[in-house]
Amino acid sequence: MKKTTSVFWWGMGIVIAFLIWGSIPESLLPNGNVNNVTTVIQDFLVDRFGWFYLITATLLLGFAFFLIFSKYGKITLGKPEDEPEYSYISWFAMLFSAGMGIGLVFWGASEPLNHFNSPPSVVDEARTAEAGTTAISYSFFHWGLHPWAIYATLALAIAYFTFRKRSSGGVISAILEPVFGKRVFGPLGKVIDIIAVFATIFGVATSLGLGAIQISGGISYLFEGIEPTFTTELLIIVIVTVLFIGSALSGLDRGIKILSNANIIFAVLLMLAVLLLGPTNFILDSFVTSFGQYVQHLPEWSLRLTPYDTDNSWIGDWTLFYWAWWIAWAPFVATFIARVSKGRTIREFVTGVLLVPTIFGAIWFAVFGSTAINMEYFQNIDLFSDISALGEEVGLFAMLTQLPGGMILSVLALLLIATFFITSADSATFVLGMQTTNGDLNPSKTVKLIWGLVQSATAAILLWVGGEDGLGALQTASIIAAFPFAIILILVVISLIITLKKEAQRLNLDNTPKQSTKKTED
Repeated sequence: MKKTTSVFWWGMGIVIAFLIWGSIPESLLPNGNVNNVTTVIQDFLVDRFGWFYLITATLLLGFAFFLIFSKYGKITLGKPEDEPEYSYISWFAMLFSAGMGIGLVFWGASEPLNHFNSPPSVVDEARTAEAGTTAISYSFFHWGLHPWAIYATLALAIAYFTFRKRSSGGVISAILEPVFGKRVFGPLGKVIDIIAVFATIFGVATSLGLGAIQISGGISYLFEGIEPTFTTELLIIVIVTVLFIGSALSGLDRGIKILSNANIIFAVLLMLAVLLLGPTNFILDSFVTSFGQYVQHLPEWSLRLTPYDTDNSWIGDWTLFYWAWWIAWAPFVATFIARVSKGRTIREFVTGVLLVPTIFGAIWFAVFGSTAINMEYFQNIDLFSDISALGEEVGLFAMLTQLPGGMILSVLALLLIATFFITSADSATFVLGMQTTNGDLNPSKTVKLIWGLVQSATAAILLWVGGEDGLGALQTASIIAAFPFAIILILVVISLIITLKKEAQRLNLDNTPKQSTKKTED
């Protein structure tokens, strides 16, 4: 295949080896099966290095805000004359769809309900007014500024080195040249890129499997006689695979752009419907109160652990898990965001990537989470029992069916899940193509086709072998990759600081008495 690198073959080898390992029955490998081993490693990392995940995510958030207000904000991601390729609406739609669209649909009602019934230790009692506000606030926290700061920092570095420095910025290793010099083009760089591909493949394959589980669970919840079996999930994966590969092969300007715009339309329609049909005034009051609590406690929660409460696993199960998961997803999401962001200034880029999805996500959780909590707190509708018995995937449908026109809303939700499912997988094939062809901005259709099939096959095989346990092993393996990649992210910050300082001197952004800097950019 044209332009494929050794990273392509290493990535393929890792997937095949992991699938062989994951396919070995637990009876044949009781202590060394993939689920047990990955869980032990992940538990060790969270227990011993939870502080490191918190510091890394908070450092990246602080760096993102620094860039917005710094002198570097006026630098363009590209030549001075470069204009953005996509309108604001299409740009926001694409970065949001790739970033966490399907996750918001999956967790929009279920996560706040979980926190309401099993709150963090900052709340004294479950199922109270305080627990309700904190449940929404912590959902804002987990899906807000921190994950998007992680994405924004790496995406900025990739876009800067790709479009302004004209390096092979499409691969992670190339943006570390200011730190390591030419060594990044040798074995060291290959290891860095393989870690990125490892996290991307397993993270996206997990999402494909979980997406299939949610669609299957939603259909079985809504329509009697349809069971959420492996056959149903496999059929969903096959259909979605055909659709997202077709979209991926059609290119950015057709497939991903059109579907991303459709995602936003469907999401806004569903959100407005729930806002108007649900307890509207309660939702708005809840949003204002919870957002105020989020802003007030942001510094505290950003560095919150429980060293004196050794039996408390809440932060490890939720916050630390999310921080590791967002870091693991960073190579995929950041590479795609960078690819569609040419021509924007650093200030415009970081502001857009950091604030717009955060605000939209907060509104989303306020609408769906507050509606679900209102049903439990005021209407005595026990939605949490459905989640406990049938899984997190039915939380959204359990809530929607209690509203007027619930069946119509549920069908719209299924359609939204499917389109987010397609765009996430579509974006991933594009990103994996870039990462394994030395940063080619337009990887060949053959490479994208292969990665599309590999992702779907990985999800299908692990669903067949172990169901959600099999996907859990895949997810845990992806998160394990977050630990070394967190170190890489810190090095990315150092690399950016070194490079931006040199660029500021060259462009005289300090406004020292030199010749005019107008039109001096490359």
